[in-house]
Amino acid sequence: MTIETPITLPSPDAPLKIGTRGSPLALAQAHETRDRLAAHFDLPAEAFEIVVIKTTGDDRAMIAADRPLKEIGNKGLFTKEIEEQLLSGGIDIAVHSMKDMPTEQPEGLILDCYLPREDVRDCFISPAHSAIAELPEGTVVGTSSLRRRAQLLHRRPDLQVVEFRGNVQTRLKKLEDGVAACSFLAMAGLNRMNMTGEHMTPIDPEDMLPAVAQGAIGIERRTADGRAAAMLDAIHDRPTQARLDAERSFLRTLDGSCETPIAGLALLDGDTLWLRGEILRPDGTEALSGERRGPIAEGARMGADLARELLERAGEGFFAWK
Repeated sequence: MTIETPITLPSPDAPLKIGTRGSPLALAQAHETRDRLAAHFDLPAEAFEIVVIKTTGDDRAMIAADRPLKEIGNKGLFTKEIEEQLLSGGIDIAVHSMKDMPTEQPEGLILDCYLPREDVRDCFISPAHSAIAELPEGTVVGTSSLRRRAQLLHRRPDLQVVEFRGNVQTRLKKLEDGVAACSFLAMAGLNRMNMTGEHMTPIDPEDMLPAVAQGAIGIERRTADGRAAAMLDAIHDRPTQARLDAERSFLRTLDGSCETPIAGLALLDGDTLWLRGEILRPDGTEALSGERRGPIAEGARMGADLARELLERAGEGFFAWK
Protein backbone atom coordinates (compact mmCIF):
# COMPACT_ATOMS: atom_id res chain seq x y z
CA MET A 1 0.00 0.00 0.00
CA THR A 2 1.31 3.46 -0.97
CA ILE A 3 1.12 6.14 1.71
CA GLU A 4 1.10 9.64 0.25
CA THR A 5 3.27 12.21 1.98
CA PRO A 6 1.27 15.33 2.92
CA ILE A 7 2.34 18.41 1.00
CA THR A 8 3.39 21.66 2.64
CA LEU A 9 0.81 24.21 1.61
CA PRO A 10 1.80 27.81 0.89
CA SER A 11 1.13 30.55 3.46
CA PRO A 12 1.28 34.35 3.59
CA ASP A 13 4.82 33.99 4.96
CA ALA A 14 5.85 31.58 2.19
CA PRO A 15 3.49 32.20 -0.74
CA LEU A 16 3.20 30.16 -3.93
CA LYS A 17 4.49 32.41 -6.71
CA ILE A 18 2.26 32.50 -9.81
CA GLY A 19 3.93 33.85 -12.96
CA THR A 20 1.93 35.63 -15.64
CA ARG A 21 2.05 38.27 -18.35
CA GLY A 22 0.87 41.70 -17.27
CA SER A 23 -2.10 42.32 -19.56
CA PRO A 24 -5.52 42.69 -17.91
CA LEU A 25 -6.62 39.36 -19.41
CA ALA A 26 -3.48 37.54 -18.26
CA LEU A 27 -3.94 38.94 -14.76
CA ALA A 28 -7.59 37.85 -14.75
CA GLN A 29 -6.48 34.32 -15.64
CA ALA A 30 -3.81 34.33 -12.92
CA HIS A 31 -6.36 35.51 -10.36
CA GLU A 32 -8.78 32.77 -11.43
CA THR A 33 -6.01 30.22 -10.89
CA ARG A 34 -5.19 31.68 -7.48
CA ASP A 35 -8.86 31.75 -6.46
CA ARG A 36 -9.44 28.12 -7.47
CA LEU A 37 -6.37 26.95 -5.54
CA ALA A 38 -7.27 29.07 -2.51
CA ALA A 39 -10.84 27.76 -2.47
CA HIS A 40 -9.85 24.11 -2.84
CA PHE A 41 -7.19 24.19 -0.14
CA ASP A 42 -9.03 26.70 2.08
CA LEU A 43 -6.17 29.20 1.93
CA PRO A 44 -6.23 33.02 2.05
CA ALA A 45 -5.42 34.95 -1.11
CA GLU A 46 -2.25 36.15 0.65
CA ALA A 47 -0.86 32.60 0.44
CA PHE A 48 -0.26 33.33 -3.25
CA GLU A 49 1.84 35.98 -4.98
CA ILE A 50 1.11 37.10 -8.54
CA VAL A 51 4.43 37.79 -10.31
CA VAL A 52 4.16 39.83 -13.52
CA ILE A 53 6.77 38.99 -16.16
CA LYS A 54 7.22 41.03 -19.33
CA THR A 55 7.61 38.90 -22.47
CA THR A 56 8.95 39.75 -25.92
CA GLY A 57 5.38 39.77 -27.25
CA ASP A 58 4.45 42.53 -24.79
CA ASP A 59 6.86 45.09 -26.25
CA ARG A 60 4.80 48.29 -26.48
CA ALA A 61 6.73 49.69 -29.44
CA MET A 62 6.03 46.62 -31.56
CA ILE A 63 2.37 46.66 -30.51
CA ALA A 64 1.99 50.36 -31.32
CA ALA A 65 3.62 49.80 -34.71
CA ASP A 66 1.25 46.86 -35.36
CA ARG A 67 4.15 44.65 -36.35
CA PRO A 68 2.96 41.16 -37.36
CA LEU A 69 3.81 38.41 -34.88
CA LYS A 70 5.61 36.44 -37.59
CA GLU A 71 8.16 39.28 -37.87
CA ILE A 72 8.96 39.07 -34.15
CA GLY A 73 9.01 35.33 -33.54
CA ASN A 74 6.75 32.35 -33.01
CA LYS A 75 4.39 31.40 -30.19
CA GLY A 76 7.31 31.31 -27.75
CA LEU A 77 7.46 35.12 -27.74
CA PHE A 78 4.61 35.08 -25.18
CA THR A 79 6.17 32.37 -22.98
CA LYS A 80 9.99 32.37 -23.16
CA GLU A 81 10.72 34.80 -20.31
CA ILE A 82 8.05 33.25 -18.09
CA GLU A 83 9.45 29.76 -18.62
CA GLU A 84 12.96 31.01 -17.85
CA GLN A 85 11.70 32.29 -14.50
CA LEU A 86 9.95 28.98 -13.85
CA LEU A 87 13.09 26.96 -14.60
CA SER A 88 15.25 29.20 -12.39
CA GLY A 89 12.85 28.99 -9.44
CA GLY A 90 11.78 32.63 -9.59
CA ILE A 91 8.16 31.47 -9.78
CA ASP A 92 6.47 28.19 -8.81
CA ILE A 93 3.82 27.90 -11.54
CA ALA A 94 3.01 29.80 -14.74
CA VAL A 95 -0.44 30.63 -16.10
CA HIS A 96 -0.88 30.76 -19.88
CA SER A 97 -3.51 31.22 -22.54
CA MET A 98 -3.28 27.82 -24.19
CA LYS A 99 -3.67 29.17 -27.72
CA ASP A 100 -0.34 30.99 -27.17
CA MET A 101 1.50 27.84 -26.11
CA PRO A 102 3.96 25.91 -28.28
CA THR A 103 3.08 22.22 -28.52
CA GLU A 104 6.33 21.21 -26.82
CA GLN A 105 7.61 22.43 -23.44
CA PRO A 106 11.28 23.07 -22.54
CA GLU A 107 13.09 20.23 -20.78
CA GLY A 108 12.26 20.29 -17.09
CA LEU A 109 8.80 21.81 -17.51
CA ILE A 110 5.39 20.19 -17.94
CA LEU A 111 1.96 21.53 -18.78
CA ASP A 112 -0.59 19.10 -17.34
CA CYS A 113 -3.22 21.28 -15.66
CA TYR A 114 -6.11 22.99 -17.46
CA LEU A 115 -8.91 25.04 -15.95
CA PRO A 116 -12.49 24.53 -17.21
CA ARG A 117 -12.67 25.89 -20.74
CA GLU A 118 -14.49 29.15 -21.47
CA ASP A 119 -16.49 30.05 -24.59
CA VAL A 120 -14.43 28.96 -27.61
CA ARG A 121 -16.02 31.31 -30.13
CA ASP A 122 -14.57 34.36 -31.84
CA CYS A 123 -16.38 37.66 -31.36
CA PHE A 124 -17.16 40.14 -34.14
CA ILE A 125 -16.77 43.70 -32.85
CA SER A 126 -18.05 46.69 -34.77
CA PRO A 127 -19.92 49.88 -33.83
CA ALA A 128 -21.76 49.92 -37.17
CA HIS A 129 -22.25 46.28 -38.22
CA SER A 130 -23.34 43.02 -36.55
CA ALA A 131 -21.91 40.41 -38.93
CA ILE A 132 -19.15 39.84 -41.48
CA ALA A 133 -21.77 39.43 -44.21
CA GLU A 134 -23.01 43.00 -43.59
CA LEU A 135 -19.64 44.64 -44.29
CA PRO A 136 -19.61 46.78 -47.45
CA GLU A 137 -17.11 45.87 -50.15
CA GLY A 138 -13.61 47.14 -49.36
CA THR A 139 -14.25 47.60 -45.62
CA VAL A 140 -11.07 47.89 -43.51
CA VAL A 141 -10.92 45.04 -40.98
CA GLY A 142 -8.32 44.86 -38.21
CA THR A 143 -6.84 41.63 -36.85
CA SER A 144 -3.42 40.39 -35.71
CA SER A 145 -4.45 36.75 -36.21
CA LEU A 146 -3.18 35.08 -39.37
CA ARG A 147 -5.95 32.50 -38.97
CA ARG A 148 -8.72 35.10 -38.81
CA ARG A 149 -7.18 37.03 -41.71
CA ALA A 150 -7.12 33.92 -43.91
CA GLN A 151 -10.65 32.88 -42.89
CA LEU A 152 -11.97 36.36 -43.62
CA LEU A 153 -10.29 36.63 -47.01
CA HIS A 154 -11.46 33.13 -47.95
CA ARG A 155 -15.07 34.24 -47.44
CA ARG A 156 -14.71 37.90 -48.38
CA PRO A 157 -11.69 38.53 -50.65
CA ASP A 158 -12.99 42.06 -51.20
CA LEU A 159 -12.19 43.12 -47.63
CA GLN A 160 -9.05 45.08 -46.73
CA VAL A 161 -7.39 43.44 -43.72
CA VAL A 162 -4.87 45.45 -41.68
CA GLU A 163 -2.61 44.43 -38.77
CA PHE A 164 -4.20 45.09 -35.37
CA ARG A 165 -2.09 44.22 -32.32
CA GLY A 166 -2.39 44.82 -28.59
CA ASN A 167 -4.46 43.65 -25.63
CA VAL A 168 -8.26 43.84 -25.53
CA GLN A 169 -8.34 47.45 -24.34
CA THR A 170 -5.80 48.58 -26.96
CA ARG A 171 -7.74 46.99 -29.81
CA LEU A 172 -11.05 48.47 -28.69
CA LYS A 173 -9.41 51.92 -28.53
CA LYS A 174 -8.13 51.45 -32.11
CA LEU A 175 -11.70 50.74 -33.22
CA GLU A 176 -12.88 53.92 -31.48
CA ASP A 177 -10.15 55.84 -33.29
CA GLY A 178 -11.34 54.54 -36.66
CA VAL A 179 -8.22 52.53 -37.52
CA ALA A 180 -10.62 49.84 -38.79
CA ALA A 181 -14.39 49.38 -39.08
CA CYS A 182 -14.40 46.11 -37.16
CA SER A 183 -12.18 43.61 -35.42
CA PHE A 184 -12.27 40.25 -33.65
CA LEU A 185 -11.47 39.02 -30.16
CA ALA A 186 -11.97 35.73 -28.35
CA MET A 187 -15.24 35.55 -26.42
CA ALA A 188 -13.34 33.83 -23.59
CA GLY A 189 -11.22 36.90 -22.87
CA LEU A 190 -14.17 39.25 -22.99
CA ASN A 191 -16.13 37.00 -20.62
CA ARG A 192 -13.22 36.69 -18.18
CA MET A 193 -12.94 40.47 -17.95
CA ASN A 194 -16.72 41.09 -17.91
CA MET A 195 -16.38 43.19 -21.05
CA THR A 196 -19.14 41.76 -23.24
CA GLY A 197 -21.69 44.29 -24.42
CA GLU A 198 -23.15 46.09 -27.39
CA HIS A 199 -21.36 45.99 -30.71
CA MET A 200 -20.06 42.49 -29.82
CA THR A 201 -21.50 39.47 -31.65
CA PRO A 202 -20.33 35.86 -31.07
CA ILE A 203 -19.50 33.95 -34.27
CA ASP A 204 -20.69 30.37 -34.58
CA PRO A 205 -17.79 27.90 -35.02
CA GLU A 206 -19.50 26.70 -38.19
CA ASP A 207 -18.88 30.18 -39.62
CA MET A 208 -15.38 30.71 -38.18
CA LEU A 209 -13.60 27.73 -36.67
CA PRO A 210 -11.58 29.02 -33.67
CA ALA A 211 -7.89 28.70 -32.91
CA VAL A 212 -6.65 25.48 -31.39
CA ALA A 213 -7.12 25.62 -27.58
CA GLN A 214 -8.96 28.95 -27.69
CA GLY A 215 -10.69 29.68 -24.38
CA ALA A 216 -8.45 27.36 -22.34
CA ILE A 217 -6.08 28.31 -19.50
CA GLY A 218 -3.06 26.08 -18.93
CA ILE A 219 -0.82 26.01 -15.86
CA GLU A 220 2.82 25.02 -16.28
CA ARG A 221 5.13 23.73 -13.53
CA ARG A 222 8.55 22.21 -13.04
CA THR A 223 8.42 18.47 -13.77
CA ALA A 224 10.14 17.60 -10.49
CA ASP A 225 7.95 19.82 -8.29
CA GLY A 226 5.74 17.34 -6.45
CA ARG A 227 3.96 19.97 -4.38
CA ALA A 228 2.88 21.96 -7.43
CA ALA A 229 1.83 18.73 -9.15
CA ALA A 230 -0.43 17.74 -6.22
CA MET A 231 -1.98 21.19 -5.89
CA LEU A 232 -2.64 21.61 -9.60
CA ASP A 233 -4.11 18.13 -9.94
CA ALA A 234 -6.83 19.22 -7.50
CA ILE A 235 -8.11 21.93 -9.88
CA HIS A 236 -7.36 20.16 -13.18
CA ASP A 237 -10.33 19.85 -15.58
CA ARG A 238 -10.16 16.52 -17.38
CA PRO A 239 -12.81 17.20 -20.06
CA THR A 240 -10.75 20.22 -21.17
CA GLN A 241 -7.65 18.04 -21.26
CA ALA A 242 -9.41 15.49 -23.49
CA ARG A 243 -10.37 18.21 -25.95
CA LEU A 244 -6.94 19.85 -25.97
CA ASP A 245 -5.15 16.52 -26.34
CA ALA A 246 -6.90 16.13 -29.71
CA GLU A 247 -6.53 19.74 -30.83
CA ARG A 248 -2.88 20.10 -29.85
CA SER A 249 -2.00 16.76 -31.45
CA PHE A 250 -3.57 18.11 -34.65
CA LEU A 251 -1.50 21.30 -34.33
CA ARG A 252 1.71 19.46 -33.42
CA THR A 253 1.48 17.15 -36.43
CA LEU A 254 0.96 20.16 -38.70
CA ASP A 255 3.95 21.85 -37.04
CA GLY A 256 1.72 24.86 -36.46
CA SER A 257 2.89 28.27 -35.31
CA CYS A 258 1.78 31.89 -35.46
CA GLU A 259 2.90 31.83 -39.09
CA THR A 260 0.41 29.13 -40.03
CA PRO A 261 -3.35 29.70 -40.44
CA ILE A 262 -4.73 26.68 -38.57
CA ALA A 263 -8.08 26.24 -36.82
CA GLY A 264 -9.27 23.32 -34.71
CA LEU A 265 -12.00 22.46 -32.25
CA ALA A 266 -12.85 19.29 -30.34
CA LEU A 267 -16.21 18.76 -28.64
CA LEU A 268 -17.32 15.97 -26.31
CA ASP A 269 -20.62 14.12 -26.60
CA GLY A 270 -20.88 11.42 -23.96
CA ASP A 271 -17.97 9.04 -24.63
CA THR A 272 -17.40 10.42 -28.14
CA LEU A 273 -15.03 13.16 -29.27
CA TRP A 274 -15.76 15.20 -32.41
CA LEU A 275 -12.74 16.99 -33.87
CA ARG A 276 -12.82 19.50 -36.71
CA GLY A 277 -9.73 21.02 -38.28
CA GLU A 278 -8.90 23.52 -41.00
CA ILE A 279 -5.77 24.79 -42.72
CA LEU A 280 -5.67 27.82 -45.02
CA ARG A 281 -3.33 29.74 -47.25
CA PRO A 282 -2.59 33.15 -45.64
CA ASP A 283 -4.23 35.03 -48.51
CA GLY A 284 -7.41 33.00 -48.12
CA THR A 285 -7.31 31.60 -51.65
CA GLU A 286 -7.58 28.01 -50.43
CA ALA A 287 -8.97 26.32 -47.32
CA LEU A 288 -8.99 22.61 -46.51
CA SER A 289 -11.02 21.10 -43.68
CA GLY A 290 -11.89 17.71 -42.24
CA GLU A 291 -13.19 15.99 -39.13
CA ARG A 292 -12.93 12.87 -37.01
CA ARG A 293 -15.28 11.19 -34.52
CA GLY A 294 -14.28 8.47 -32.09
CA PRO A 295 -13.68 7.45 -28.47
CA ILE A 296 -12.37 10.22 -26.22
CA ALA A 297 -9.29 8.15 -25.39
CA GLU A 298 -8.37 8.20 -29.10
CA GLY A 299 -8.36 12.00 -29.32
CA ALA A 300 -4.61 12.49 -29.75
CA ARG A 301 -4.46 9.78 -32.40
CA MET A 302 -7.42 11.31 -34.26
CA GLY A 303 -5.79 14.73 -34.17
CA ALA A 304 -2.59 13.45 -35.73
CA ASP A 305 -4.53 11.40 -38.29
CA LEU A 306 -6.65 14.40 -39.37
CA ALA A 307 -3.53 16.54 -39.70
CA ARG A 308 -1.86 13.96 -41.94
CA GLU A 309 -4.96 13.80 -44.12
CA LEU A 310 -5.04 17.57 -44.62
CA LEU A 311 -1.30 17.67 -45.32
CA GLU A 312 -1.73 15.00 -47.98
CA ARG A 313 -4.65 16.85 -49.56
CA ALA A 314 -2.75 20.13 -49.46
CA GLY A 315 0.17 18.75 -51.40
CA GLU A 316 3.65 20.18 -51.74
CA GLY A 317 3.92 23.95 -51.46
CA PHE A 318 0.75 24.62 -49.45
CA PHE A 319 2.84 25.78 -46.50
CA ALA A 320 5.53 27.35 -48.69
CA TRP A 321 5.32 30.70 -46.90
CA LYS A 322 6.69 29.20 -43.65
